[in-house]
Amino acid sequence: MNQYLDLFLSYLLVEKGLSRNTLDSYGRDMAKYLDFLEARGCREPSAVTAAMVVDFLVTLKEGGLGARSRARALSATRMFHRFLLVEGYADVNPTAIIEAPRTIGKLPQVLTGREVEALLAAPTGDGHREGRDRAMLELLYATGLRVSELVTLKLREVNVAAGYLMAFGKGGKERLVPMGESACVAVAHYVNELRPALDREGENPFLFLTRLGDRMTRQAFWNIIKKWAREAGIRKSISPHTLRHSFATHLLENGADLRSVQTMLGHADLSTTQIYTHVTRERLKRLHEQFHPRG
Repeated sequence: MNQYLDLFLSYLLVEKGLSRNTLDSYGRDMAKYLDFLEARGCREPSAVTAAMVVDFLVTLKEGGLGARSRARALSATRMFHRFLLVEGYADVNPTAIIEAPRTIGKLPQVLTGREVEALLAAPTGDGHREGRDRAMLELLYATGLRVSELVTLKLREVNVAAGYLMAFGKGGKERLVPMGESACVAVAHYVNELRPALDREGENPFLFLTRLGDRMTRQAFWNIIKKWAREAGIRKSISPHTLRHSFATHLLENGADLRSVQTMLGHADLSTTQIYTHVTRERLKRLHEQFHPRG
């Protein structure tokens, strides 16, 4: 069965244009699935039954995997069997009658305005690291970029003078995102005053670089935002995505329309963006309970 995995992943990359991170996740899910089938003596796509797929999901649940992760595994399995059917490697899709596990919607963690200000003010000093980190944090909160979009951002894709950048999201879809004055100032200072010392050869196309002149990685920036959150005294569990959630929530709280926020976030489906309306309602409810005489 493993001979079909490489074909499937190539199909997702070329035909569907999925990101490397999504491909890695699907690849891990499918590797577990195919190992499961091999262990049960199933070596041909047409021999897979719906009962086998259900048994696989049950095994994941018994192993402690949450409903959301199991739903993702089922989604990958469905795509895999649809691919086998369309390409003629199988004559049946055993996942067609299987429903996804029920998931409980979890509201994303967001920072208050005061917490955001504390985080953005945390990188003090004139050093290269502080200036770069300040620019990255300002830009992330100003644009709501995904961390993968932030670290792969290139110099030519940022127009500080005009106040916008070109982001490339999932599936290589591009979108224009305004930056805001504070982010423009921080990025301009980094590019003009600090970055040249990190890119001594002047040949690295990426905007944000490490002290060795390499492109910033997702893992490195994860550690950066954790560090400055501690410095700012923020006790919440924070990640790069927290600033993306905060960006969207604060825009809606201050009157932005849902469609505009959807465009800036790069969501293909408006329903994905609507989670932030629930966040604002929850906050309004808490404020009412806290300050209303009959709350």
